[in-house]
Amino acid sequence: MSSPLQRAAGGAKTALSASSSSSASLPFDDRDSNHTSEGNSDSLLADEGSDFEDSLNRSVKKRAAKRPPKTTPVAKHPKKGSRVVHRHSRKQSEPPANDLFSAVKAAKSDMQSLVDEWLDSYKQDQDAGFLELVNFFIRSCGCKGTVTPEMFKKMSNSEIIQHLTEQFNEDSGDYPLTAPGPSWKKFQGSFCEFVRTLVCQCQYSLLYDGFPMDNLISLLTGLSDSQVRAFRHTSTLAAMKLMTSLVRVALQLSLHQDNNQRQYEAERNKGPGQRAPERLESLLEKRKELQEHQEEIEGMMNALFRGVFVHRYRDVLPEIRAICIEEIGCWMQSYSTSFLTDSYLKYIGWTLHDKHREVRLKCLKALKGLYGNRDLTARLELFTSRFKDRMVSMVMDKEYDVAVEAVRLLILILKNMEGVLTDADCESIYPVVYASNRGLASAAGEFLYWKLFYPECEIRTMGGRERRQSPGAQRTFFQLLLSFFVESELHDHAAYLVDSLWDCAGAQLKDWESLTSLLLEKDQNLGDVQESTLIEILVSSARQASEGHPPVGRVTGRKGLTSKERKTQADDRVKLTEHLIPLLPQLLAKFSADAEKVTPLLRLLSSFDLHIYCTGRLEKHLELFLQQLQEVVVKHAEPAVLEAGAHALYLLCNPEFTFFSRADFARSQLVDLLTDRFQQELEELLQSSFLDEDEVYNLAATLKRLSAFYNAHDLTRWELYEPCCQLLQKAVDTGEVPHQVILPALTLVYFSILWTLTHISKSDASQQLSSLRDRMVAFCELCQSCLSDVDTEIQEQAFVLLSDLLLIFSPQMIVGGRDFLRPLVFFPEATLQSELASFLMDHVFIQLGDLGSGDSQEDHLQIERLHQRRRLLAGFCKLLLYGVLEMDAASDVFKHYNKFYNDYGDIIKETLTRARQIDRSHCSRILLLSLKQLYTELLQDHGPQGLNELPAFIEMRDLARRFALSFGPQQLQNRDLVVMLHKEGIKFSLSELPPAGSSDQPPNLAFLELLSEFSPRLIHQDKQLLLSYLEKCLQQVSQAPGRPWGPVTTYCHSLSPVENTAETSPQVLPSSKRRRVEGPAKHDREDVSSSQEESLKLNSIPPTPTLTSTAVKSRQPLWGLEEMEEEDDSELDFAQGSQPLAGTQRSRFLGPQYFQTPRNPSGPGLGNQLMRLSLMEENEEEELEIQDESSEERQDTDMQASSYSSPSERGLDLLDSTELDVEDF
Repeated sequence: MSSPLQRAAGGAKTALSASSSSSASLPFDDRDSNHTSEGNSDSLLADEGSDFEDSLNRSVKKRAAKRPPKTTPVAKHPKKGSRVVHRHSRKQSEPPANDLFSAVKAAKSDMQSLVDEWLDSYKQDQDAGFLELVNFFIRSCGCKGTVTPEMFKKMSNSEIIQHLTEQFNEDSGDYPLTAPGPSWKKFQGSFCEFVRTLVCQCQYSLLYDGFPMDNLISLLTGLSDSQVRAFRHTSTLAAMKLMTSLVRVALQLSLHQDNNQRQYEAERNKGPGQRAPERLESLLEKRKELQEHQEEIEGMMNALFRGVFVHRYRDVLPEIRAICIEEIGCWMQSYSTSFLTDSYLKYIGWTLHDKHREVRLKCLKALKGLYGNRDLTARLELFTSRFKDRMVSMVMDKEYDVAVEAVRLLILILKNMEGVLTDADCESIYPVVYASNRGLASAAGEFLYWKLFYPECEIRTMGGRERRQSPGAQRTFFQLLLSFFVESELHDHAAYLVDSLWDCAGAQLKDWESLTSLLLEKDQNLGDVQESTLIEILVSSARQASEGHPPVGRVTGRKGLTSKERKTQADDRVKLTEHLIPLLPQLLAKFSADAEKVTPLLRLLSSFDLHIYCTGRLEKHLELFLQQLQEVVVKHAEPAVLEAGAHALYLLCNPEFTFFSRADFARSQLVDLLTDRFQQELEELLQSSFLDEDEVYNLAATLKRLSAFYNAHDLTRWELYEPCCQLLQKAVDTGEVPHQVILPALTLVYFSILWTLTHISKSDASQQLSSLRDRMVAFCELCQSCLSDVDTEIQEQAFVLLSDLLLIFSPQMIVGGRDFLRPLVFFPEATLQSELASFLMDHVFIQLGDLGSGDSQEDHLQIERLHQRRRLLAGFCKLLLYGVLEMDAASDVFKHYNKFYNDYGDIIKETLTRARQIDRSHCSRILLLSLKQLYTELLQDHGPQGLNELPAFIEMRDLARRFALSFGPQQLQNRDLVVMLHKEGIKFSLSELPPAGSSDQPPNLAFLELLSEFSPRLIHQDKQLLLSYLEKCLQQVSQAPGRPWGPVTTYCHSLSPVENTAETSPQVLPSSKRRRVEGPAKHDREDVSSSQEESLKLNSIPPTPTLTSTAVKSRQPLWGLEEMEEEDDSELDFAQGSQPLAGTQRSRFLGPQYFQTPRNPSGPGLGNQLMRLSLMEENEEEELEIQDESSEERQDTDMQASSYSSPSERGLDLLDSTELDVEDF
């Protein structure tokens, strides 16, 4: 008697076509809604319009006729070691040992030998051989159960799958395709190779038998429809790889048919005497056999496509969707005749909108394989017109690797399909060349090159070798580059454009001869902006060639260069130096009057190999450069020019170079000139009571030049300290010195002290230490007096220099065996500390105007001011962390954490983290001190009446909540700190009592509401103790009978045992977030719910099962599964025109399974229950709104951190979540 699997062989394709889609599949597009109907094979076939529909019915009948007989003869001489299973043996009830799975997992033996061995076993006993293959796929799914011969004979496919589902181990979510460990790393590759080899070895025998392949396809189709993820994932992978192998077989059959047809035509066209009838008859029989085989293969492919792909390409699991899209791309490339049609291309087009990165990536890679073949592009015209907009929009994908593939796909479309991409499409891609991600910017640069530069500057090849471009072509390239950069107005820095084009147009950008000739031409028609841009391109290309570093803000992600790249870099540096050394003085001479152009030219020296000045005998050009450098320094007073000139001279004044004496002599000449000027101008200032504008400008310019060079060079021997101190002292005494002169004079004295510190040695330290300390103390007093100056720039400069100097001369300076510097350690007095804190309050924590007002100049100034304030705050925080200032002064910073979070949140968070690392207990007291100070200020301004209803008090609650989140979820570790904070807070709230006999509450009692924000960080035992402590403290306070005080009630609710019950019960629904409303009654109620929410945040989420079973769980509704998938979305919905599921999330929480209204409408509790229901609904709406606000806050925070903070400061906000990076505290 044949088994149900054997009986199903004849109708396999019809059953497969009617296979129902799994409840885990998602209808991503409205056009596929009819695919999800169950048991409707006719509508499915009619909708798809497959190329293989007509051959399906024929192939089913043929394979049914070819079903093997019930008994299979056993070979007389079986192979040694082959596995023989007799159909009527005693071991029939025992499952065969599955050696296939172990061999594939080990991946040590040849896959072809393994398949051949299984084929021998199958030929000896078909049922046992096929049963072994079935159990191999079951084991590959991670299922411990096996299919026994009894199950094989008596149970249907669905019954077998349901039985295996019940036996599946759901304790772990890992299965062979996803399991970690080295033994499973190569399993997927071996598994796919086994399926490919199986089809390859069977293509001339068992593939057309009808029994094994039909039953295998039926099994895989059933498994792919399972709700168990392991079954669905593994069987889909096997079915898609099986389909790919069948496509290869179909392609070979097609080629054989073509050859057969040509042979037949050639034989038939022969003359009557040469024609061979037997040959024609054999060719006709061969053609008939090939056609039958082709129909068989097409039927199997159609069954796999209908039964597996159509349902699984929209599976809830992104890995499964990615498998389907990857394989259909392979089918289209290898067998384009049948698969490269719009009926198949639509699946890739729809999936371009998928919400997971990996699926979109597979779509783009599949399309790249199609558009990369010019012969196939003619069939893609309709698809391109339909989905071109989506492909262009994917350039802005949130995942960089997806965006890179999208740009590379558009490059192929640009090359192989002329006129498809419009100017508007290209203009949407051009701005990407300035993206921060280098891979994306480089891909966009390649697109730009092929679109704008390549048609005009094509490098023609002759004899297989590239010929050097003519000067005219190079000039055209740079002119196009200039016009694109200047006219597009997309960016201010050409260095990013050069970096984007470097990989595809590096040879043109390294043509420094053409660049310099364009700059030095006398009759050139370049404008001022074009000259500046061309100079920046020259400097950027030189830096890129010599250093290989991308511009600021771009990271390559590469750890280092290869030896070949290092050699190329060294060769380019030599060529660059040899070419530019003679021309750099000429460029400086031509553009010396323009500060914007001369600054980058001076920075060119850092890209040179300076040894060539000696080895190439180019000392005369060095002399010319030093002359031009001196002229530039004397001519300009802009900080950028002076800094570039000082750095260039610093590079040349290296004692290792043989020309050091010449460079040092030039430096001495320049400093002598500047010092003489300074002495003369200083005497005029000290002697006269009035200076005109020119004299003030000259003195300020000389001081700026000396300050810039003092920063890079040791100018101690010119003794500039004393005259600068005289100048500053006069400014303090009389106030007659202009602020333009005071600013560089302060910097000069500061550098003088630092250079003197570097000269102190351990041997002769006593006298030098005393002198240096006197200078340092005098300068600190001078800066302290400048803090009260009327000019803001002088105040801020004095604060910066003073904070840096205090940090340098802090106790940290004796670390590392420098105890001889102990006399220099300086601790600021209380008055100075107070002035520094007051300065911070007056100049940092002030409200700025809103950015984006439309005035770009005003926005730029506000950004500059914000950067300056961040610099001031960072200097003050460093003084706190290094022990220069008392740590209690940090309360002045922490209390502004919430209010100025967007501007200074990263700096204050880092300070809070470091302070907790230094002293956890003291840091907690400082947090409490910050809240006390804010509360006292509010109390003084508004009085105790209605204090908790003020907006400022609500902001204080937000600050307290942020402070509470900073403790993290580790309650035991922070137990003593939180308890101490509560006790101190209770003492403060009852520190001032109302007058005797008065019914008024204590003025500080509302502080208890702030403490309630810290209650979720307490464990149950501590809550009970604090309740007792509060009760004891309240006994000392006389309270009028009647309603208790609101703050006490709120605080007691936050400590009540109900909180702990909710805290430890994962079945309780999470409460909504606290809503700020006006009115004390609602406020108290919301305080309770907020405290419950805080305590529920840690442990209230029930564990999600990793696997679901069809045997024990009912089919889930589709809306719930769509919510599961929406955890990771892309920038656009998957399908255009798809309708959002309105009210889905609310119904999830407010459905009848959670809230049951009484059947009796006249019952006593109806009103209360309906009120609770409405409140819960309002709270749920409010939770969604708060979540949206928090996501926007996180986005804004990320943008601020990327704009202002250093790379070390860019991280997750530890204070915004109780579950992220809590060990940093």
